[in-house]
Amino acid sequence: MDFKNIIENDRGNKAKSKFEGTFLEYLDIIKADPDKAKLSHKRMYDTIIKGGYETLKPEENPRIRKIYGNDVIKRYEFFKDDFFGIDKVLMKLVSYFYSASMKGEESRQVLYLAGPVGAGKSSLVEALKNAFENTEPVYVLKGCPMNEEPLHLIPKHLRGKIGEMLDVKIEGDLCPACKYKLIHEYNGEYEKFPVTTTSFSIRSRKGIGVVPPVDPNNQDTSILTGSVDISKMDLYSEDDPRVFSLNGAFNVGNRGMVEFIEVFKNDVEYLHTIITATQEKSIPSPGKGSMIYFDGIIIAHSNEAEWNRFKSDHTNEAILDRIVKVEVPYCLELNEEIKIYEKILKKSNFKPHIAPHTIEIAAMFALLSRFKPSNKVDPITKLKIYNGEEIVENGTTQKIDISELREEAGLDEGMHGISTRFIVKAIDNAISDSDSDCINPLSIMESIIKSVREMDIAEDEKKKYMGFIQDSIRKEYNKILEKEVTKAFIHSYKEQAESLFDNYIDNAEAFVNKSKLKDKATGEELQADESFMRSIEEQIGISESSSKGFRSDVTSYMFYVVRNGGKIKYESYEPLKEAIEKKLTSSVKELSRIITRSRVRDKDQDEKYNVMVEQMKANGYCDHCCDVILKYAANNLWKD
Repeated sequence: MDFKNIIENDRGNKAKSKFEGTFLEYLDIIKADPDKAKLSHKRMYDTIIKGGYETLKPEENPRIRKIYGNDVIKRYEFFKDDFFGIDKVLMKLVSYFYSASMKGEESRQVLYLAGPVGAGKSSLVEALKNAFENTEPVYVLKGCPMNEEPLHLIPKHLRGKIGEMLDVKIEGDLCPACKYKLIHEYNGEYEKFPVTTTSFSIRSRKGIGVVPPVDPNNQDTSILTGSVDISKMDLYSEDDPRVFSLNGAFNVGNRGMVEFIEVFKNDVEYLHTIITATQEKSIPSPGKGSMIYFDGIIIAHSNEAEWNRFKSDHTNEAILDRIVKVEVPYCLELNEEIKIYEKILKKSNFKPHIAPHTIEIAAMFALLSRFKPSNKVDPITKLKIYNGEEIVENGTTQKIDISELREEAGLDEGMHGISTRFIVKAIDNAISDSDSDCINPLSIMESIIKSVREMDIAEDEKKKYMGFIQDSIRKEYNKILEKEVTKAFIHSYKEQAESLFDNYIDNAEAFVNKSKLKDKATGEELQADESFMRSIEEQIGISESSSKGFRSDVTSYMFYVVRNGGKIKYESYEPLKEAIEKKLTSSVKELSRIITRSRVRDKDQDEKYNVMVEQMKANGYCDHCCDVILKYAANNLWKD
């Protein structure tokens, strides 16, 4: 690798993309591509949309239908690798930018993200700021402290005609610094004013301004709109633009974005600049100067408690009326929550072996803490329903409606509970405490219990969290582990499951259609095997009276899958999948119980045990976690 060439090529590419010319030359550029003069909201929207998006229609995606009903979900490539389980939040964000890019009312509104700690508000803002950094350079007036749009040079009486020629709508006025320079350095000949390109930069405060919370006793609006340079007051009058230091957040965020961190920790008087910056697109200049045009996205975020406190004061109505609120709740889907932890772990330097179901157990705890209690289902069942899984209620095919659970929980579900950061710290602690550089569901549960005990919360809340781990999650993990161990005893498990599935489907279809089966070996016509079907159905509590409806549901669902171009397999229909797996595991349950618990095994048992261990290792367990897990299984599963 030649480092010198890499550096020189990068420098050369930047030089090629840099533009230096006059305003007249810039007009030719805009005539060829009017999009170069787009406003900030349009620039952001185009950046998000550029990567494309995937449309998930409920009629084509059963899991989407189970979770979102009849709503069509769009997943944007821009957010795909960093944000999970908040599809509707991201759709609201993109909708805001689309409307604002079309110069709708949203273009004059603050985008406000509200939600609990660790839900991803700051990460969303960082993603948007990084998007600006990765956009193509913008054309600006050279030397302008606000990097403003060069078209501001055009006098008002010519804007209609020139705007029509360029196919753009020209809005905005020159900042005081550029207005002074135009008059005194270029004698009003704006066509000669130099234009250049610049890129956005968070660190260099170019196009991205940040406003942190300010001490109420020491609030200074210069952080927002710049200040008067006292050292120049002896040389120029106080309204002379040359005494202005236009370096406030709104000044540097012009053409880009201004972020308000924990916005409502500031006194309301400090936020009055937002009123004119949104509705009138102008901000005060320092001292006694005139208002200055501002084109930028204003994005703010805070926790829900601060929003509620701010909203309760009726004197804040002027600002509230200029806010588009987007709630960012915690993720409530198990599969998506797992992806969040996997993403964070990949970014760390930790490289432990992670046993199967380890991250899943951690995610289950986080989700149970976020759910509102339900009178309709137990916590684990609710978790599975919210994850888009099929649930059989009370041994029948009656399905539990997710919309009913959401209505029961209320709109603020997901706004409280254990944060992502808490779980990640518990995972980090489990890795740090491991002597074998391996973590498993048992070590994660221990780490979470330890972390909960150290939490500074009410005792009843702490007791509730401990109950999730020691009762709901441990019981669920025992079921998972029992299935995992017994599956490892079955040679060619999947093939046997598919065989049972195919046999059941053939029999159920014959039963529903009142037809006969043809024996593949002899060609003999046979009646549907009632005893075989019942042996499958009984595994999940389907009563004899309900069996007809269950078989009809299964065959209808399989027909639906085939009609939509899908491929049917034993995992296709969750209740039938569960029944087949229980049928298979029950056949070797006694064997696995005896061999796992036996301290002394005969030769045949020892061979079976070793084969089972090798199968578990093939399924993702290492020697250490396999040993730990099997010892736990021997002591906690298949109790007499």
